[in-house]
Amino acid sequence: MNINYTPEELAFRDDVRAFLDQALPADIAAKVKGFRHLTKEDHQRWQQILCKQGWYATHWPEEYGGVKWTPVQKHIWDEESCQYGVPRSVPFGVNMVAPVIIKFGNEEQKQTYLPRILSGEDWWCQGYSEPGAGSDLASLKARAVREGDHYIVNGQKTWTTLGQYANMIFCLVRTNTEVKAQEGISFLLIDMNTPGITVRPIITLDGEHEVNEVFFQDVKVPVENRVGEEDKGWTYAKFLLTYERTGLAGIGLSKAALSHLKHLASRCIKNGRPLIEDTSFSQRIARVEIDLTAATISNLRIIAAVEGGGMPGAESSMLKVKGTEIRQAINDLARRAIGPYAIPFAEEELNLDYEGEFLSDENAAPLSAQYFNNRKLSIFGGSNEIQKNIVSKMILGL
Repeated sequence: MNINYTPEELAFRDDVRAFLDQALPADIAAKVKGFRHLTKEDHQRWQQILCKQGWYATHWPEEYGGVKWTPVQKHIWDEESCQYGVPRSVPFGVNMVAPVIIKFGNEEQKQTYLPRILSGEDWWCQGYSEPGAGSDLASLKARAVREGDHYIVNGQKTWTTLGQYANMIFCLVRTNTEVKAQEGISFLLIDMNTPGITVRPIITLDGEHEVNEVFFQDVKVPVENRVGEEDKGWTYAKFLLTYERTGLAGIGLSKAALSHLKHLASRCIKNGRPLIEDTSFSQRIARVEIDLTAATISNLRIIAAVEGGGMPGAESSMLKVKGTEIRQAINDLARRAIGPYAIPFAEEELNLDYEGEFLSDENAAPLSAQYFNNRKLSIFGGSNEIQKNIVSKMILGL
């Protein structure tokens, strides 16, 4: 592999920077860089800008409205986006269910759902985890019983991110109880406006309504909304999770967060000098930066393999583990830099238009909220303990 960008890739990076300089709304960038709340309208406005540019569906084939970018170009886009303060695309439609539909769906499903994802007409959420089925997803209990040309779905999903905004949900449901767990699961596309669906908020430690519980009571789902074959949904779920875990490494996000940490440590004073000059603290920053550099090289190595025709395998689990640990370490250092100012927490300070008096430092609330919220990184998408088991079996042969 060659870790240096080619002249063509450098030219592409210049194009990306020129586009972001001109097209990224200043108010949205300010929210992202300040770790403030983003509204549904913020996400939809930026999506329309990207769609107009033709840069939204970077993982799709061109024939469906995607972008013909190489894996390296996608990597460049991710890094530059994070530095500029671009909102992360809500992944459930464009980066998660869409690739499954493209690979395993029928032509009618492709023609129906893909254009609606691009237009923003559909907002998707993910129905995987259940109260008793998180990292051990194959133990899920939500049932779908076929009655003629419909399935009747009953059960519960949890930790459904941004489900309060969604009009569509893709779900793993059990359609066969007579076979081993992984072989009796199907992949359904469900309209959230169907009678029998209830969404209840879960308020997280940072005061945010980000996740939800979703209940299904005798919900009728047309059989035509099943992706692929009945009882083969585990195959499609694994395909989706491999790409999700690669993205969870968050290399670009970590680089942007590290830059912010250095800025923060430069203006925080300890014993009359900037904190970044403190030997102990600067060593902690250096340790994280070394880990991030190593993770970046690993990410580029996997990208090079994909560019050569492969696809992410167990290596994506390595990236997920190390990437999430790095992001949490940066969050912890930022909170430590603020020191005692991080203790008081006012959720209303997370709004960009907040005009009241800050309880402490104006950076404190966003940094505390980010620290609390990102404890989830090493749990969702398959806990890091599960990812280590995958690495030990698939790579080390243990």
